Amino acid sequence: MSRKLELIVLALLLIFAAQFFYISSTTNAEYGGADDKPAGVIEQITGGTYKPIANPIWEPPSAEIESLLFALQAAIGAGILGYFLGYYRAKKNYENKLGYKEKSKPESDRHSL
Repeated sequence: MSRKLELIVLALLLIFAAQFFYISSTTNAEYGGADDKPAGVIEQITGGTYKPIANPIWEPPSAEIESLLFALQAAIGAGILGYFLGYYRAKKNYENKLGYKEKSKPESDRHSL
């Protein structure tokens, strides 16, 4: 990366970090998911008579572990996605450097040896 681009990326990261810390320090907002919201709405609609047909096999012991497992799942998925994107990009660069264009050669060039 060029020096100018690195400075722009760093400035953007600092701006977002400053906004995050300012908002999180001046409000009493709880950062939570939307998993619990539907249960309250269903209870209001059915009057508490709804019973789920399935229960989870295992529940994490705390919300922190649940967040950790979610972040781990996201990191593994991003790693797999990044690996394959990098693999195909490197493969394309390697083929371009070698001048390998087997599919685009005319039929007469493929059989002339």
